[in-house]
Amino acid sequence: MIGAIADDFTGATDVAVAFRRAGLRVAVHFGVPTAASAAVEAGLDAVVVALKSRTIEPTEAVEQSLQAARWLQDQGVRQLYFKYCSTFDSTARGNIGPVADALLELTGAATTVVVPASPAHGRTQYLGNLFVGDVPLAESPMRHHPLTPMTDSNVQRLLQGQTTHPTALLTRSVVARGAAAVRQSLQAAAAAGTDYVVVDALDEQDLLTIGQACVDLPLLTGAAGLAGGLGAALAQRERAVSQRAAGTASPPVEGTLSADAPGADATGGDVPGGDVPGGGPAAVLAGSCSARTLEQLTALRTAAPGSSAHPAHFLDAVQTPDAAALAEQALNWYEQQDPAGPAPLIYSSQPPQQLRAAQQALGVERASLILEEATGLIARGLAERGVRRLVVAGGETSGAVVTALGVSDGLIGSEAAPGVPWIRTARPETGRGATQGADDGDGRHLWLLLKSGNFGDPQLLVRAADTASPASSGDTGSPASSGDTASPASSGDTASPASSGDTATETAVPA
Repeated sequence: MIGAIADDFTGATDVAVAFRRAGLRVAVHFGVPTAASAAVEAGLDAVVVALKSRTIEPTEAVEQSLQAARWLQDQGVRQLYFKYCSTFDSTARGNIGPVADALLELTGAATTVVVPASPAHGRTQYLGNLFVGDVPLAESPMRHHPLTPMTDSNVQRLLQGQTTHPTALLTRSVVARGAAAVRQSLQAAAAAGTDYVVVDALDEQDLLTIGQACVDLPLLTGAAGLAGGLGAALAQRERAVSQRAAGTASPPVEGTLSADAPGADATGGDVPGGDVPGGGPAAVLAGSCSARTLEQLTALRTAAPGSSAHPAHFLDAVQTPDAAALAEQALNWYEQQDPAGPAPLIYSSQPPQQLRAAQQALGVERASLILEEATGLIARGLAERGVRRLVVAGGETSGAVVTALGVSDGLIGSEAAPGVPWIRTARPETGRGATQGADDGDGRHLWLLLKSGNFGDPQLLVRAADTASPASSGDTGSPASSGDTASPASSGDTASPASSGDTATETAVPA
């Protein structure tokens, strides 16, 4: 069983989808596990722990990650995967390096890989340099990120600034020669005492090759792209074992992806049998100020031909610097909206200039804390008022919402966009687990869509807010479990992988 530790909530759902798309049965646990956290159910192939550790103090990030890792090991996990953003969001202090160092020591791994590339979302790496679409990372809007400004595109140099462990680069020319060549290079690196090998990847086939080469490593690190390659490699190996036992056709040649094998749909798309949300009241909460989220919000507020625009309410923390008051204003506004009309939008997202002005007026940390608390209160209030579909844009915003709702378990359903799944959870007031019974219109379930700031095409929020497909009558999604909720995190958007060609930009407050 694989155990993944993600440094934010939307990244956790992204990596869970990558595993699920490869044919693995996966559960997600929200928050730092404790001794009292419920054990995961039997029969799973992967378990993902969602943390809010990307921008907190490195020592705290390490502590949370080790706690998660030990809990995963107690669940029977024998392979750990540290999931971070495909734009390698970090500073010279961490948190990627310190957390990876701690996990390396815990697992006793001789070496591990560092693979932030996620080609399906426009993130590729060549000769150690990370690209966002066609633009080097340091020339993308990520260079202006208020919490993790990325001013260097070279992943090996970035990592060397965060760790004292030896590093090396494995270039695309080696990856192109296949899994055996990659495996041999990793063995040579381990023999030479190299702890981290930064690996190039330009496409999904590269990720599968790397996944096949690393299928037995005790620790891997990367974005969701490599998780998909690893999941596909594991599924292929399992399929090959079954074929040999049955004496049927030969398995695919190493380094290629069989069209009918699990994981063949490596770039996205719906997962057969996945749940989709039914009808009922919906609302959108947005905190990311990424370029893509701002574009999606514009689409949401603009009426399409033959339809009405979604009503919108802005959370102005400068005018009302009190979380409870902001939440009360927003919920009062919500109650005045037409229940039969388009899903209302409540947002704190702003263009960069307005964002900087708000941060200067309140301070980055204070503004973030106010809006995180307000957003959580609003989410809880919306659920109490009967909202059954809640679309959330922004990694920190998603963390605040999940924490405030006290989500205990859920089922990962179909993807609204690559890496953005619907999650069916229990409504907070029911005290009923999401896996207990089908979503048959009884109003006992709350559907969440947690979207990283730069994920999705321009119409994603419109489609998600307008979703009204008949609910599935069976529990076909993958269970997501939770014991405790995440501890409060510092401000900042997740700047997670974007749809191809998109770029990350300044973060939201709270994000």
